[in-house]
Amino acid sequence: MNEILNLPINDMARTEFDCSCGKHHNFSIHDVAIGSGAIEKLPEIAAPFKEGQILMVYDNNTYAAAGKKAHQLMADAGFNVKELLFDRGDDVLVPDESVVGRILQELSGPTPEDTRLIVGVGSGSINDSCKYVSFHCHLPYIIVGTAPSMDGYVSDGAPLMAAGRKISYPAHLAYGVIGDTDIMKDAPQELIAAGFGDVVGKITAIADWDLAVKVKGDYRCDTCVELVNRALEKCFAKADLLPKRDEEAIKYLIEALTLTGVAMALIKISRPASGAEHMLSHFWEMDYIARGLNPIHHGLQVGVATPVIARFFEELADILPEGTGALCPSHEEIEKLLASGGAPVTPKDIGLSRELFRASLIGGYKVRPRYSVMEFAAEHGRLETIADKITAEYYD
Repeated sequence: MNEILNLPINDMARTEFDCSCGKHHNFSIHDVAIGSGAIEKLPEIAAPFKEGQILMVYDNNTYAAAGKKAHQLMADAGFNVKELLFDRGDDVLVPDESVVGRILQELSGPTPEDTRLIVGVGSGSINDSCKYVSFHCHLPYIIVGTAPSMDGYVSDGAPLMAAGRKISYPAHLAYGVIGDTDIMKDAPQELIAAGFGDVVGKITAIADWDLAVKVKGDYRCDTCVELVNRALEKCFAKADLLPKRDEEAIKYLIEALTLTGVAMALIKISRPASGAEHMLSHFWEMDYIARGLNPIHHGLQVGVATPVIARFFEELADILPEGTGALCPSHEEIEKLLASGGAPVTPKDIGLSRELFRASLIGGYKVRPRYSVMEFAAEHGRLETIADKITAEYYD
C-alpha cells in the first residue's frame, strides 16, 4: 500500500497500487526518463512505433534547444519522421485553435493512418497541444521537455485557449516523458523561474484542497499530498541555487513538477497542483490575450498569485475550519521563498495594473468550477473587503 512513495521517479512508470485513501491507483505512463543525457533514450522509448510515421512538433525556440537533437537521434535510428515547426519569432506560442488545427492538418495527409506516434519537443504550449490532438486522434505521444517551466508534462489535462478563454480539456497521459537536465538547465532563466513559481503554487493549492474537503466534503488522497510535499521540501531546500543553474537544484525542480503531475495522474484531478492561485493566473492570462498582448509565463503568474492567496487565508483565519490555516505559510515566507529562487514576487513585478489585479480578486474564483478560499470569502460576505485591503497593500 502506498508503494509509490518509496520509488525513484524513473521507476514510477506503469505503477499501480491499492492506496490508503481506499482507491486503486494506476500510473499508466509507459516510460519516464529524467536525468543527464535522458534525451538519448528517445529512440528506445519510441521503438514500438518504428514501423509507422512519427510526427515531431516544435517551435523555433524548442527546435534549437532540443528539437534538432531529437530529430537527428530518431533519423539515425531509422525512424520515418515528419516535422512540424511553429515559427512565431519572438512571440509566445499560444495553444489555441490555430495551433491545434495545424497539428491536425499534418495528421490529415494522404495516409493519416500511417502516423503511429506524436513527439512533442517543448514545454507548456507544445505539450498541451500535442496531448490534446493525440488524445482525440487515439495516438500515443511522447514529450521531450525543454524547460522546467510547468507541471503539465505528467498530467492528463490540456489547458488550451478557446474563443479567448482558458479551458482545461480532458486528454490523456503521455506514453513517455523525457526530461534531460543537461537541456533543461540551459533554458531561459525566466522559464526556470516560471517552473519554480508553479511549484510554489502547490503551497496554497494543498491548503485550498483541505478547505474543500472540510467545507464541501471533497475527496482527498493523503498519499498524493505526501508525494507533493516531499517533492516541495527537496526543491525548496535548493531554491537559492536555481538562479545559478545548479544541476542538482534543476533536477529537484524537474522532480517537483513531475511528481505533482504524477499525483494528478493518480487521482485524475488537478487538486494536488492547482487552487485559487491558478484561477488568478488564468484570469490574468485571458485578459492579456483578449487585448492582443503576449501573456506572461503561466508559472511566473502562479508564483506571484501564491502569496496573494496566502493573504486570503490570513484574513479569514477567524472563520476557517480547524487546521486549514496552518497548512498555508505566511505571505511573507512565501514572498521570501519566491525571491530566493529568482522568481517575481508582487503583481507589480510582472506588470499587472491595479485595475486588473483587483478585478481578478473579485471575479477570479469564477474562472473554473472549483471551490477555493476566494469563494469561501464570497460566501461569508468578505470578498470585496479583502480584495480592497490586499490591493491597497500592493499598490498604495
